[in-house]
Amino acid sequence: MEELLSKVRCPKCRGLLARSLPSELACSSCKLAYPIVDNLPRLLVEEARTNEE
Repeated sequence: MEELLSKVRCPKCRGLLARSLPSELACSSCKLAYPIVDNLPRLLVEEARTNEE
């Protein structure tokens, strides 16, 4: 998963993604959190939640 994170970017703003919870990837730029389902990130803006940490 770490190798994938070095290549993948947020589909909305192209920001860096990092694991915020075991089941989420969060964008540090636009503050969206994308779910990880069955060990696969679902990088759909429609499925993301606002990550206001």
